[in-house]
Amino acid sequence: MDTDASRKHTDDRLLGGRVKLWQPCLGYRAAIDPVLLAAALPLKPGQTALELGLGSGAAALCLLARVPQGRVLGVERDPALARLAKRNAKRNGLGERLAVVLGDVGDPSLLKEHPPFDHAFANPPYLDPARHDPPPGDAKRKAHLEDEADLAHWVGTAYRRLKPRGTLTLIHRADRLDALLAALGKGWGGVTVFPLWPKAGAPAKRLILRAAKGSRAAFSLQPGLVLHESQGYSEAAQAILRDGAALAF
Repeated sequence: MDTDASRKHTDDRLLGGRVKLWQPCLGYRAAIDPVLLAAALPLKPGQTALELGLGSGAAALCLLARVPQGRVLGVERDPALARLAKRNAKRNGLGERLAVVLGDVGDPSLLKEHPPFDHAFANPPYLDPARHDPPPGDAKRKAHLEDEADLAHWVGTAYRRLKPRGTLTLIHRADRLDALLAALGKGWGGVTVFPLWPKAGAPAKRLILRAAKGSRAAFSLQPGLVLHESQGYSEAAQAILRDGAALAF
């Protein structure tokens, strides 16, 4: 065990133990959102994906565990998290397929000289500062509360770094769908919304949104996924969270 990494971090497992993840004790901690995000990405073998807001690498590592010949470049602004993501990549044998870049999503010159990507994905901060008080602690505030880099910055950065017809996949709060659609603006098409229902008959709390750069395809609202049944996770959710199945839109 890397004693330096374990000193201020927990040692967790995702995808039924296939992905080993050190993550900070404080601040953002991966639960099921990054796993569901990774399952929704249409990455094919040989393609490249850009993750904005890599964190400790949970979503990227789950994606690469499912797509053995894919590659991800993750952008993270926190130097400590960027270092931890590199350690996690190496620990999972993915150091050659997950590259980590220190940078800020709000920087318009981010990755300007890098070749365009086939896909982009992100789990942006969920909370609108106009409607929510800052969470306690600097780490949680940065992870959960939007700052100068609002949704428009995240979407705009993805647009600039994608190939034509490249896709952007986001996971976010369902009650911010209006903000997500507004952030997309012109230049995107084929917008698909996939609700994540906590249980049958309950309002969705999360959703996954996918859009394609330059597409003219129509908007689509999908049936979504029911996460919980009476005895725990639904069979469909377990296939994703435990077995690493793809989430079929």
